[in-house]
This record gives sequence, structure tokens and C-alpha cells, in this order.
Amino acid sequence: MTLFTIDQNKCDRDGICALDCPAHIIKMTDGGPAPVKGAEEFCINCGHCVAVCPKGAFSLDTMTPDDCMPVDRKPALDAGQTEYFLRSRRSIRQYKDKGVPGDLLKEVLSLAACAPTGSNRQPVRWLVVDQKDYVEAIAGHVIDWMRYVIENHPEVAVTFNMKALVSQWDRGVDRITRDAPALVFAYADKSIGSAAADCHTALAYLELAAPGFGLGSCWAGYVNFAAAQWPPLSKMLGIPGDCAGHGAVMVGYPKLRYARAPRRKAPDIRFFKKA
Repeated sequence: MTLFTIDQNKCDRDGICALDCPAHIIKMTDGGPAPVKGAEEFCINCGHCVAVCPKGAFSLDTMTPDDCMPVDRKPALDAGQTEYFLRSRRSIRQYKDKGVPGDLLKEVLSLAACAPTGSNRQPVRWLVVDQKDYVEAIAGHVIDWMRYVIENHPEVAVTFNMKALVSQWDRGVDRITRDAPALVFAYADKSIGSAAADCHTALAYLELAAPGFGLGSCWAGYVNFAAAQWPPLSKMLGIPGDCAGHGAVMVGYPKLRYARAPRRKAPDIRFFKKA
């Protein structure tokens, strides 16, 4: 099968497909773009060549211009709108007692799947827990793990303030999953070196996408930590043995609305200068 095809009636030989190819596997010839020797082996199927062609002349064997969403040259958000959106996003820890429809979670995750990944491997896999009784059961496993750590590794328990968390749980206060109606886990094959970064980036996309669907989210750090430490929880989640979890996020409808965005510390920035 040919790696890519060119619509000769549309191609204007501008060469930008070759210029933009991350793997440098496209060359310009008198007849237009052509694959270099061994191109099939090094193509990462990122679609940059299809996306960058203004004429829609370039098609990979895996995607055509018609398969892709058109992009307006004008940015969707200007600098001010971008600042407002990012500064106003909050981590949500108070949720309405209302389930999140599975179809809505699928829509959000379809956007999270647009996150960049190392060499375009797109290794991120998702586990969605959208039944509240299962979310509560997961939180209970985390508490069981904490009780074990308190008894057997008290120095670790102190570091993570586990006694207070367990005490609050016993009084009916859930600081593990915050009474969220849903949990979303991101995991990937252990053999992929960029898996952790890929999962973290995808979860960040999830958190940025959620408000557009009326949802809020917050990282469930204790859940993710316990999932790798506590066999009963690992067994319940059923993540394949050749995979590792790299993050869990609570998702639900926010109970509260924020009237302002708190100040953050100024960024610690240093521009490199050669000595």
C-alpha cells in the first residue's frame, strides 16, 4: 500500500508538506511530494502533512483531508480569552449528587484523546467508573490501604496526613473521592517510555475540556497512589498487568460557582545564557 497519495489537480508544489514532516520522510521532486526510501518504517502517522496542505491535496493511507476537522486561520481564543479561561478554571471538590451520563464522558474523553503524545503513539487508555457505589468502594479501598500504612509504616502515614483522612472517613467525610459521581483513570503499556507524560497530558486536556460540558474535575492523587500499592484495589480496577496507571481524576457537576480567580505565585523563570 502506498504511504500517501497526492491529488495532482490540487497540489501546487509549495513543498510545505515536506518542510513540516516531523520525521523528514517527504521529499520534493519534479512530480511533486514523494516518500523517501524507507518512509513507511519511520512515518508516525501524525497527520501533519494532511493538516498543513492548504489545498487539501495530500492524503495518507490512514486519513484524507475529508476525515479531518477544518481549522480556521483565526485562533479560537485570543490572548485575553485564553488568560481568562486558564485563570478561571478551578479544581472542583464539591459535586452535585447527580450522575454523569456515559455519552457525555465519552465526548470529553474524545477531546482528551487529542492531547499530544510521544512519537504520536497515542498509548493512553481510559478506565471510567461512572457508578457512585463503585466510586465509594474505591475510596474504601484507599482507606483500607491507609490503615495498613498507619500500622506498618507510620512515618509514611505522617507524611501524607493519613490519620486525619481516616478519622474523617470514619465520621462520614470523604476526602478521597470527595463524593464525586465518577472517576476516570488513564493508563498505558509499561513498555512505552513516554507513557506517564502522555497520560498526564491527556488528563490535563480532560480537565480543561470538562468545563465546556458543564463538568468539573480534580486529580484523585490518593486513589492513584493506592492503586499501585494496594492489591485489593488493583484487582478491583482490573488494569492489565502489562500496563501501569498514571493518574485518576474525579469528575462531576460542580456544586458551587467561583466568583473570582485566586492569585497564583509569579512563575520562576530563567532565560538560559551561555557562560
